[in-house]
Amino acid sequence: MVGLSQLKQRAWSERTAWQLEQSGVSPLLARLYAARGISQAAHISTQMADLLPPDALKGMNTAAPILADAVMQGQRICIVADYDADGATACAVAVKGLRLLGVQPDKLNYFVPDRFKLGYGLTPAIADIVAEIASGKPDLLVTVDNGIASVDGVARAKALGMQVVITDHHLPGIVLPAADAIVNPNQPGCDFPSKNLAGVGVMLYVLMGLRQILRQRGWPPAEQAHLGTLLDLVALGTIADVVSLDRNNRILVANGLNRIRQRRCSPGILALYAVAGKQPDRAQASDLGFLLGPRLNAAGRMNDMRIGIRCLLAEDIGEALKLAQELDRLNIERRSVEAQMKTDAASILQQLDIASTAGISLYDPSWHAGVVGILAGRIKEQMHRPTIVFAADGSGLIKGSGRSIPGLHLRDALDHLTKLYPELIIKFGGHAMAAGLSIKESDFPLFQQAFDALVDQLLPIEARTHSLAIDGPLADSELSLHTAQLLAEGIWGQGFPAPVFANRFKILESRLLQDKHLKLTVACGQSRMEAIRFNDTTLPTSNDTLAYALDINHYNGVDRPQLRIEAICPAP
Repeated sequence: MVGLSQLKQRAWSERTAWQLEQSGVSPLLARLYAARGISQAAHISTQMADLLPPDALKGMNTAAPILADAVMQGQRICIVADYDADGATACAVAVKGLRLLGVQPDKLNYFVPDRFKLGYGLTPAIADIVAEIASGKPDLLVTVDNGIASVDGVARAKALGMQVVITDHHLPGIVLPAADAIVNPNQPGCDFPSKNLAGVGVMLYVLMGLRQILRQRGWPPAEQAHLGTLLDLVALGTIADVVSLDRNNRILVANGLNRIRQRRCSPGILALYAVAGKQPDRAQASDLGFLLGPRLNAAGRMNDMRIGIRCLLAEDIGEALKLAQELDRLNIERRSVEAQMKTDAASILQQLDIASTAGISLYDPSWHAGVVGILAGRIKEQMHRPTIVFAADGSGLIKGSGRSIPGLHLRDALDHLTKLYPELIIKFGGHAMAAGLSIKESDFPLFQQAFDALVDQLLPIEARTHSLAIDGPLADSELSLHTAQLLAEGIWGQGFPAPVFANRFKILESRLLQDKHLKLTVACGQSRMEAIRFNDTTLPTSNDTLAYALDINHYNGVDRPQLRIEAICPAP
């Protein structure tokens, strides 16, 4: 439960909001946009014409000609993908895009490493496997959503006679791999204004740059190639990877969602919506993050991400549905495994003094390696502490997946640890909010102590108190279906958070759903509506402040506004 003192009103400039209103933005949206750093109405636009150009990416001028030569000369190309939703969508975009640009199916292959056997990224072992695939050694190897840290893997691929183009978005290490070309907005010397592209976004940009070169060379398939048909997959990967929704990413996501709403998307996306019990006509960014993304990720977590990629590449809805149903089954299995791991973790956490613990590290030899990242995220949300959860890999090493909170850059913290304890971390990588690493099982007690001590040093005390950012109250007249529909049209997500409001309501009725959700009927002034609180049965009083999102409840063909309660804040 979030206390009243822990609600933080988002600040906004009244002048900026007024200027947005003068440009035709509704007063409510003007306030919300101003609080999210939008200063001009033009920055709200999601027209594809406003997308940043591909030649602004460092490495594009090298990568695109290499790819163009491979396409025009009929060279064999292999995509090496990552095993999460971003990697899967990036792989599907690469395959579909290259086919649009004239690559014949027998010249194009893809490989996704088994996370439990081969680990992450382009390793020397993966280079060896790719060189021996049935269709013959590739002439060109293209990484998607990985590769920026693959120094040894790239060296091995080059030694085997393959050209290597890296497309990635992860933060680089001190040494870059000696690839033939690297396209990554976060590599040193890249001035691309959007550093938040997901791996799938980087791959789309590479295809845009490739198409430009092929058109200059007069390659006929490039003249007809409509890369906009890939935007549904780009939207899914971007939202599922929880990258920050800067303006460029909002353009990509908005146009991808439009294609989904019009059912002009891949059969795989339609099939994932079908098994999730949701209508694509009402697609929102939150669907991609909470409904489709987890089902796609379940393949890589529990089995083999090739199932997910095959679903995204399916051209027939019947085939796509069969694969989507398998993804749904794997997701149910994942939830069951996660539930047991949460129970185990709760027992461990009871032994910790959270008030004096800055960074949490947990390990159990029975835990599933594909689910530790989810568990880390759950504990991070519950305890509001940077959290790393480890699972055994069967070789004496344990692999950890970490999630952080604002105030601690997790990858940089791990880098700091490698300097304090040079032998402790075998390998690591990631972002500010998420990272992965491997250590010896015998070193876990040392890591647990060292990580806690370092986080205590780096994480400000004030950052350890959980707060909920709100956008103030809604007026009685704004508690309406019209407002809910207006909000539903927005592109909200990481770095551009969905609006949360706070009001006091009169509690008229209450009941439990499935013994774990609370359903309410509330009134505010003349407005009476339904409210729901998921996974919490705490009954608020009419004196409490409710922090909530304003949603649309679709039931029996009728749309009604509904409050989704995010926090119950007792009166002081």
